[in-house]
Amino acid sequence: MANQNQELAGLFHAMAGLLSSHGSNPYRIRAYHKAAESLLQMKADVRDVAKQGGLQSIPGVGKDLAAKIQEYLTSGRIQSYEELKTPLPEEVKGWTHLPGFSEHLVHDLYFRLGIQTLPDLERLVRSHMLRTIPGMAERTEAILAAIQAKYSDGIQEVVD
Repeated sequence: MANQNQELAGLFHAMAGLLSSHGSNPYRIRAYHKAAESLLQMKADVRDVAKQGGLQSIPGVGKDLAAKIQEYLTSGRIQSYEELKTPLPEEVKGWTHLPGFSEHLVHDLYFRLGIQTLPDLERLVRSHMLRTIPGMAERTEAILAAIQAKYSDGIQEVVD
């Protein structure tokens, strides 16, 4: 078995563990574990399979995981793994106490949308973009009140 297969399997198992700790979708977590096990059982080198365009023929590997494998083979890393293992700043972690905010949501806001400060978050809430997330539309006022309470505690300056 190729060393690259083992490395990718290890990364996928690690990603599954991190996704689990973030409360991610259990089906997504299982997909990472299944792909990792498939990579470990493969006799062929994953690099050769990729060259032949056959990554999605690996059990458990769909379009998303095939792209991550290709990214790893090209760059030696997987950006989404780097994001998962990078801890959130303490101030941002505190957002999990806002109404309706989970660690997973906060992580996505920080890493995927670049929302890094409380004023950024307030602008996002006021823009009504959070309303697209199920259950958030009815919490907008409560979220804004909680943000204002954080401002009152002297954590950030108020956004105009």
